[in-house]
Amino acid sequence: MDKTNELGEMLNIEELGELRDLVETLNVELLKNHRIEKELYTKYDVKRGLRDTNGKGVLTGLTEVSDVSAYQNVNNEQIASDGRLYYQGYDVKTLIEGLEGRRFGFEEIVYLLLFGKLPNEQEFKDFLVVMEKMQTLSNRFVRDVVMKASNSNIMNAMQRCILTLYTYDSDPDDISPMNVLRQSLELINKLPLIAVYSYSSYCHFRKNESLQIRNPMKGLSLAENILQMVRYDGKYTELEAKVLDIALILHAEHGGGNNSTFTTHVVTSSGTDTYSSISASIGSLKGPRHGGANLKVQNMFRDIRKNVANINDEDALQSYLIKILNKDAFDRSGLIYGMGHAVYTLSDPREVILKEYARRLSEEKGMMDEFLFYDSVERLSAKLIMEKHKVNKNVCANVDFYSGMVYTMLGIPEELFTPIFAIARIPGWCSHRLEELLNGNKIIRPAYKYVGQHVEHYSLLEER
Repeated sequence: MDKTNELGEMLNIEELGELRDLVETLNVELLKNHRIEKELYTKYDVKRGLRDTNGKGVLTGLTEVSDVSAYQNVNNEQIASDGRLYYQGYDVKTLIEGLEGRRFGFEEIVYLLLFGKLPNEQEFKDFLVVMEKMQTLSNRFVRDVVMKASNSNIMNAMQRCILTLYTYDSDPDDISPMNVLRQSLELINKLPLIAVYSYSSYCHFRKNESLQIRNPMKGLSLAENILQMVRYDGKYTELEAKVLDIALILHAEHGGGNNSTFTTHVVTSSGTDTYSSISASIGSLKGPRHGGANLKVQNMFRDIRKNVANINDEDALQSYLIKILNKDAFDRSGLIYGMGHAVYTLSDPREVILKEYARRLSEEKGMMDEFLFYDSVERLSAKLIMEKHKVNKNVCANVDFYSGMVYTMLGIPEELFTPIFAIARIPGWCSHRLEELLNGNKIIRPAYKYVGQHVEHYSLLEER
C-alpha cells in the first residue's frame, strides 16, 4: 500500500506530479522571503540559541534542581576543571558510589530530584510502594491508544500516548503542586510501559513480528522491569540491570538550560496542563541535536568499521577520522559525534562514569575489542578536533559517546535509544515543572526584533 492511500488525506508530494511545478514555485518563494542576513544578528546583538558570543548560555532563570560545573575559581580566575554534575546539591559521582550494591538507585534519585532530599529508610520504602502502584496501564488504554496508529518513531508514539492520558485523568487541568506531583509520579512510572509497548506494537504491525506484551513485575526496579519487558526471554544479569540503572541516573537531569528542560519551563509558564508540558519536552528531546545524538554515534561507528579494514590500526583509523572532519566521509557534516560539549571541557562526568560501566559490561560479554575500538576513537578524535580547529580548549567525549554502545550490549533496540533517554529525564522535567509552578509568576516571553520591511501601500486580490 502506498503512503498516500495508507494515510488517507495526507498527500505525498513526490507522487503527485501535477502539483510538482506549483510546489517548486512555492518553495522558491519560501526560500526567497524567509532568509535573514547573518550580519543583522551581530548588528542587533542577538543571542542566537540564547548563547553569548563565547557560546555560553544566557542566564534566563534560577534553579535548585541541579548544577553543571566545568570550571573552578582559582585566585578570582575561572580555570577549566573536570566536569561535575550535582543533583539537589549532591555530586552525582558520590551518589553513584553510595549506591553500590543497591538495586533501586534510579528510584532514589527520582525521590531526591522531586523532594530536594535523600529519603530515609522508611520514606523510601513508602515511596517504592507508591511507585509500584502507579506502574500500570489499563488494558483498555493499551488496546485503544498504544496499539493504534503505531509507527517506527517511538518518541512520537510516546507524545501521543501522554497527551491521551489527559482524557483518563479525572482532574487534568489542576496545576496545584499536589496534583502535579501526583501526575508526575504517574508519568514517571507509566512512561517505560508506554515506550516498550509502543515498540512491541510497531514490531507486530509494521514488521510482522509476534506481539509480546509483558507486564512489569512487582518487586523489580524500574531498570530491571525495562529489561524483562523488552527481552523475549525476560532474563538479564545483575550487572546488566545495574548498568541500565546507572545510565538512567546519569540521564535523569542536566540543569535547567538544556533544550528539553527549558521547554518544560517555557510551556509550564503558560499555565497549561502537565500532559501538554511533558509532551512538548519529549518533542524537544526527539531532535537529533538533543536526545537523538547517541544514534548518530552508533551510525558513525558502523560507518568507520565498514571503511577501515583494520580498526586496530590506529594510523588507518586516524586517517579516516580526518576524512570525517574534512567532510569527506560519513554524513559529510565534519562532525565526530559524541565529542565535545557546550559546557564541559576537560571531561563530562557522565561519560567518565558510563565509560567505566561500559568497560565492565564489555568484560562480562567478551566484547573488550569493541570497547577498545571506542576508546581509540575517543582518544584520537579529541586530539584531531583540537588540531583541526586550532584551539587550545580541550575537547572531551560526552555521555552520548558510550550510551549507544551500552544500550546495544544490553539488547535494547535502537528504536528505544532516545525513549530510554526520555524515561530517564522525565523526573528532571517534572522537578523543573514543579519549580516553575512554585516560583515563576510570569509567562516566559523572549523578544524578537523585526527586520523586515513595512509595506505601506498594497492592494488585495481583485474580486473575481
